[in-house]
Amino acid sequence: MKLTELLHKHFPQAILEEHAFRGDETVVIKAVFLKKILEFLKTHEKSKCNLLVDITAVDWLERKPRFDVVYHLYSIPLKHRIRVKIRVNDTEPVESVSDLWKGANWLEREVYDMFGIRFRNHPDLRRILMYDEFEGHPLRKDYPLQKEQPRVPYRKEPYNPWKDPDFWKEPTS
Repeated sequence: MKLTELLHKHFPQAILEEHAFRGDETVVIKAVFLKKILEFLKTHEKSKCNLLVDITAVDWLERKPRFDVVYHLYSIPLKHRIRVKIRVNDTEPVESVSDLWKGANWLEREVYDMFGIRFRNHPDLRRILMYDEFEGHPLRKDYPLQKEQPRVPYRKEPYNPWKDPDFWKEPTS
């Protein structure tokens, strides 16, 4: 049974569209069903999608809602994969799935950092690739190509063991 058929059977009201290309199934769902569907795909006997491969986003600047948030899932025991998409605006937060897959913590932070999409109930939502003072989100289609970022004052130099080899020695009295 295809995973999209399984989702149609259990969540008929949640599916917006679906398609498959060369065996890769994709389903677009309503955002309010995201957590339930991902948990279902992870735990159901016929899906067992126990590996969250990636979370990413796509910016469709002219479309409403503007962003697709894309979850790539894989079942190690059953050897099948599915791509789950939701459509959101930049103002509405997406429910975090870091409690389902620990690796989602870093993936959601990357989507937040690059696209500005917020994740509700995320344990530590902060930048992961760009520095804290960076203005904007560089993978958005409306990010200015020639934008100059604010200069950051030089931070404290990290410890260099070659300059001070006795730093870690116990002090003598």
